[in-house]
Amino acid sequence: MGNNIGFIGLGIMGKPMAVNLIRAGYQLSVYDINQDALNDLAQRGAVIAKSLQDLAANSDIIISILPDSPQVKEVTMGKDGLLAGLSSGKLFIDMSTIDAATEIEIHETFRQIGVDTLDAPVSGGQPGAESASLSIMAGGSKAAFERAVPVFQALGKRISHMGDIGSGQITKSCSQIATALATQGVIEAFTLAKKAGVDLVKVREALLGGFAESKALSITGDKIIREDFSPGFKLKLYTKDLRIAQNAASSYSLSLPGTQLMFQEMETLLQAGKGELDFSALIQVLENN
Repeated sequence: MGNNIGFIGLGIMGKPMAVNLIRAGYQLSVYDINQDALNDLAQRGAVIAKSLQDLAANSDIIISILPDSPQVKEVTMGKDGLLAGLSSGKLFIDMSTIDAATEIEIHETFRQIGVDTLDAPVSGGQPGAESASLSIMAGGSKAAFERAVPVFQALGKRISHMGDIGSGQITKSCSQIATALATQGVIEAFTLAKKAGVDLVKVREALLGGFAESKALSITGDKIIREDFSPGFKLKLYTKDLRIAQNAASSYSLSLPGTQLMFQEMETLLQAGKGELDFSALIQVLENN
């Protein structure tokens, strides 16, 4: 297997991931609509692909990390997408967070031309992307996963093979549900403490010493105290992730009441034009009640 990787999507997560692949010695071709991001990667040694087909033709492994299912479908199977440049033996890895059904559709299409695929969404946010400490949850064949492991090791610390194609996305939905509800607990606790006049810094320190200790309390709690809502993970993207989780639950006739509540709170902030803020800004919903 060669070291040529095509990388699509140089956003808040994708750009530092691409940088880490260059640092690990991979030869990168990059594609994005953001010219500044492309120029920055080119200065670090990447080649700017002329088109998606060009990227596909010149890469052994192609990675995408994009906002949602429509963008992934357009990049893979659209009129000017990867499909025309792919050939047998290549591997496509989608590290976006999208619905499992789309991953299965892409897999079935690419399989017909001898291209294997993995859905491998990540957890860890921008800090994890920058420090190459992401958690990676992959779905697909064992052979495809084993081929991708050296690449994943340049991007993350916890690398898991979850099962067949689509299982990575289901696992990511589980992660987003658990994180959202843990964050809701911190938000409600801090709201009560603030209303009662108890110092939030002291509350956080006390809770970190007990059973309530969590990354949500440690990281999100700190952002709330500092009122720093600069995006580590944008609210609009988290809202999309919980929509995907609810759709997955509906396909199995499941009701997720806590997830539904969080989704509604996120929608409230989105409608207020705050989708670019970090999801920790959700505390503003309760503060404004």
